[in-house]
Amino acid sequence: MSDTSKTALEQAEQEGKYIRKVRSFVKREGRLTKGQAKALEDNWATMGLNHQDGLLDFTKVFGNDNPVVLEIGFGMGKSLVEMAKNAPDTNFIGIEVHRPGVGACLMDASEADVTNLRVYEHDAVEVLADCIADSSLAKLQLFFPDPWHKTTRRIVQPEFVESLRSKLQIGGVFHMATDWENYAEHMLEVMMAAEKFSNLSRTNDYMPRPDDRPLTKFEQRGHRLGHGVWDLMFERKV
Repeated sequence: MSDTSKTALEQAEQEGKYIRKVRSFVKREGRLTKGQAKALEDNWATMGLNHQDGLLDFTKVFGNDNPVVLEIGFGMGKSLVEMAKNAPDTNFIGIEVHRPGVGACLMDASEADVTNLRVYEHDAVEVLADCIADSSLAKLQLFFPDPWHKTTRRIVQPEFVESLRSKLQIGGVFHMATDWENYAEHMLEVMMAAEKFSNLSRTNDYMPRPDDRPLTKFEQRGHRLGHGVWDLMFERKV
């Protein structure tokens, strides 16, 4: 890896954006910092969710009937924690397979005194299938997923979109964002073909970044360098 690539990866991780360095379906644990390990130990009982426990009752999990937003692949969790802190009347669930990212998210959430956030350390497809009730989510978020060059390895596929549609309430929103234009085009193509969703974009393509999606320092740097970010928001119709 070149020095430039190393610097980009290091900066991305510092800004809270986890980038997988090994392109593989094999889950790789990574190395936990002491702070991440302690956060997992101290906060999992109150903020952690386990796939094996099956279907969630949101009212029991959060102690209220507030709307629920679920994020798939929250990376190191900085933006997810910020969203939860900024919207105390909304409940948030994050799913991430990268253990250091889960630890970092719990550490930040604890330091910010966030109580409306729960997290899974598990595969998102299985969590959606086994733990999330149909028509229960106000919003699903997928921000900056792995930009596989091979289209078939990208998570946004017709079958995946149909599986998550049933988890959204009627009128619920699937919000995606990517900094890879080719992936944005792929997402748009898949979603425009999904007949039971409608594009919220006035121009029938991309949306301006909504205020409730935090602008990270990594993204700000990208803007300064002329890099684009594309937001897509589709509403479940039926």
